[in-house]
Amino acid sequence: MCTTCGCGVGQTRINGKTVQSQQRTDASLRFRPLQSGHVHSHEHVPSSVANPQTPGTIDFGVGIAGTHAPGMSQTRMVKIERDILAKNNQYADENRQYLAERGIFALNLVSSPGSGKTTLLVKTIEMLRDRFPIAVIEGDQQTDHDAARIRATGVPALQINTGKGCHLDAHMIGQALQQLPLQQNSLLFIENVGNLVCPSGFDLGEAHKVVILSVTEGEDKPLKYPDMFHAADLMLLNKCDLLPYLTFDVNQAIAYAQRIHPGLPVMQISATKGSGMQEWIDWIMAGCHRAAAISHTAQALDSRFG
Repeated sequence: MCTTCGCGVGQTRINGKTVQSQQRTDASLRFRPLQSGHVHSHEHVPSSVANPQTPGTIDFGVGIAGTHAPGMSQTRMVKIERDILAKNNQYADENRQYLAERGIFALNLVSSPGSGKTTLLVKTIEMLRDRFPIAVIEGDQQTDHDAARIRATGVPALQINTGKGCHLDAHMIGQALQQLPLQQNSLLFIENVGNLVCPSGFDLGEAHKVVILSVTEGEDKPLKYPDMFHAADLMLLNKCDLLPYLTFDVNQAIAYAQRIHPGLPVMQISATKGSGMQEWIDWIMAGCHRAAAISHTAQALDSRFG
């Protein structure tokens, strides 16, 4: 559950199998499930606050929680969110250690629906599959359509259906890691559920969040959804081949993103036409080499002093 939308009360399915909500005793699963559910409170809270700095605007994002839920106080929401994220972060740390020990470079791809994540991922895999072992975790509320597209490239892909959930969490990823045939010194892509809100707050144990903004969406997306752009380590401006047919202001979009996240690297690409893709590929390759080198050094130290 996240306090923004209350997601997580539906069934989660991994490769078509329902993940049980109770604690599992299987030795193959290293994690306990992230506890979630409805929380009720009878504390009175104001439903909204008029924003004096923006006439004509009702702001539901005021207060210490930065969000609103009917019938719940801001203090209660902060406590719930802290509890959920603390548990998630424990799982994320386990995932990060698991990946680091094996030299696996993991990227969490985040965006709104329709930004071209899956098309970008297919093109990226085609350019890299002869250089590194690759695996993919696909996140969607329903269907395995994207996972099928990825499997058609020849790399293993595992589908996570989140039901009513609007994002992946670290516990889901931990279970997926146990089912994927991950190789040493490899590359793992996590394609998150299309959503620019909730995935920003959930660490999955990845090396980097990569936010994808398409030129068909509007250059003010970073200002509208600042948490995601603040959390990202790289922004890919996709579908740039369509710029001649749009009124999208590239410089303004980059300026907005870097206002939210000063120094945020931005790459302008077209997954369908291939422009800018080599810079993206070079960035990934550098990350893979770093992950492999760190793992090799750690193994050498363990061998020497362990």
